[in-house]
Amino acid sequence: MDLRTLITTDPDILGGQPVFAGTRVPIETLFDHLEAGVSLDEFLADFPTVSKAQAVALLETANKLLTSTNAAQLCAAAA
Repeated sequence: MDLRTLITTDPDILGGQPVFAGTRVPIETLFDHLEAGVSLDEFLADFPTVSKAQAVALLETANKLLTSTNAAQLCAAAA
């Protein structure tokens, strides 16, 4: 799944916060739930507009970005 089709940013949707495409569910919400110990299945039950394919694709993309040679650049950009 292409990142551009996975995530939407629109100033008219939650002030431009990145959301799962086709939803009003912020990307950050998935990470907040996982950090709190909520399972992926529970997250999907709480946010039925997000498909399992979308959530898994986002996690796979985050994994690739954070384990790639670009990790140093990402850390610098986040600082």
